[in-house]
Amino acid sequence: MKLEVVSRSGRSIATLDVNPDSTVAELKKKFHGLKKTYYPARQRFALPVKAGETRGQVLSDDSKRLSDYGLAEGGKLEFKDLGPQIGYSTVFFWEYFGPLVVYPLFFFLPQYLYPHIKKKLACAYWCFHYAKRIVETFTVHKFGHATMPIFNLFKNCGYYWGYAAYVSYFVNHPLYTAPNQTVSVACLAAAVLAQLGNFWSHLILAGLRKPGEKEYRIPKGGLFNYVSCANYTFEIWGWLLYSVAVQSIPAYLFAATGAAQMTQWAIAKHNRLRKLFDGKDGRPKYPRRWIIFPPFL
Repeated sequence: MKLEVVSRSGRSIATLDVNPDSTVAELKKKFHGLKKTYYPARQRFALPVKAGETRGQVLSDDSKRLSDYGLAEGGKLEFKDLGPQIGYSTVFFWEYFGPLVVYPLFFFLPQYLYPHIKKKLACAYWCFHYAKRIVETFTVHKFGHATMPIFNLFKNCGYYWGYAAYVSYFVNHPLYTAPNQTVSVACLAAAVLAQLGNFWSHLILAGLRKPGEKEYRIPKGGLFNYVSCANYTFEIWGWLLYSVAVQSIPAYLFAATGAAQMTQWAIAKHNRLRKLFDGKDGRPKYPRRWIIFPPFL
């Protein structure tokens, strides 16, 4: 069957001759053969907008057949260029590699910055956290999409690398007044436990789906029995405890910024799970849980 590919403004881009049983992935490969600039990860196809709708259905599942979306001879598809893409693992590696390297520079090279700096535990915790994140990126995390816009690499690295330098500069500054040692050690020890809880939560999430599965599951086990986004809960507690341990304004700002972003993600995920698992038509009912930070949210 022949399908016309048009831009969102309606301009004709190409006509593709495809089999109705072809998958979306095969459609993207065929389009890439005609338009070399648009490799598959950069493509997004959608059905034309129907009356009463604000946007057409996106062909989001690469494994589905075109006929499953109701496409037939003479049909139209709207094409959107998602822009240059980059792999999730690549972005995660570089955004976490920066803080892992930048923070210790202020600790290990004091002769170039300022002398006599002894903040071993704070530096060790910081490096432990980002080393853990890099390991998780390649061994634990399962990404819903293969790529993301390449702009995210610069945005995310700017955030993580910038905050690493900002926090480390003041925590390791010669005029910095270290807090009570007992409080610092206790808080950093508790922060390590929070990071281990975060790691355990990521293992639970990674085990929800079998290879090839994409449908949502209700997370269960550990803190997930009480909180929708337990991984974020542990992450926030880890950085709050770190901030109390070092008692530095930049550390508190870093914790607050991260907590604000994770709260937005958590609310969106919580609402999505409640909508998907509404207890109707045989679907399970999503249990009553806190969103991210009991007893406040």
